[in-house]
Amino acid sequence: MIDQGSELSVSRQCEILELNRTGVYYTPRPLSEGDLILMRRIDELHLKHPFYGARRLAKQLVRDGFEVGRLHVATLMRRMGIEAIYRRPRTSIPARDSLIYPYLLGGLRIDRANQVWASDLTYLPMAHGFLYLVAILDVASRKVLSFRVSNTMTPDFCVEALEEAIARFGAPEIMNTDQGSQFTSAAWTDVLKAEDTSISMDGKGRWIDNVFIERLWRSVKYEDVYLRSYENGREVQAGLTRYFDFYNRERIHQSHEYQTPDEIYFATAAGEPLAMAA
Repeated sequence: MIDQGSELSVSRQCEILELNRTGVYYTPRPLSEGDLILMRRIDELHLKHPFYGARRLAKQLVRDGFEVGRLHVATLMRRMGIEAIYRRPRTSIPARDSLIYPYLLGGLRIDRANQVWASDLTYLPMAHGFLYLVAILDVASRKVLSFRVSNTMTPDFCVEALEEAIARFGAPEIMNTDQGSQFTSAAWTDVLKAEDTSISMDGKGRWIDNVFIERLWRSVKYEDVYLRSYENGREVQAGLTRYFDFYNRERIHQSHEYQTPDEIYFATAAGEPLAMAA
């Protein structure tokens, strides 16, 4: 928005846009090496115990030898985009302009490709930093249709992944996500509406509603990301491209009678429904 190379001074640009100059000149302080190590461990614990909140995580981290308090753990969790998962009472109704859609998968038999897709974001630790990953998953086959990585949790890279999946495989009948701001944004929902795709959203904090992509995160982290300690975004992109190719074409799934996602996807896309629905 602010062009540092413009003929107009930064002060004048801020005045025109009604922005505070402090925010323009501010450079976020990079995370310390200690915080990055903490975030990696929090991520591991969250995968194993998604119901642990900041208080329990802090207690566990102290048992693991870290000197950290609950408030600092809560701050890092917010930065990572994770929270404890448990059913909560509905204490408030979303604002009128919030794009929250009903959950459509309850009792639904999912037995063919492109019937239901799911998407979610996750935190990716690197050797000296972190990124965010979004993936588009075909629920029936577990095939990863597309993915993107980013250093921010804005909707644009999520929309890019969605548009690539639709361009390559056609649109799904239903798209299921959580209620994250990336998936309630008009940029995301407008793409689905244009394809006449029904939009389904999990209840807040209900990881079980999107369990298939949660299982994908566990696989990609323990089978690739944690083993590699990627140095930068370029390495992450290349490494995940290799991993998801392996995941789709070679990694067999017990729940699919030891077939690969590609084998299930292309068989059901050709009109052969799954014997055991997702």
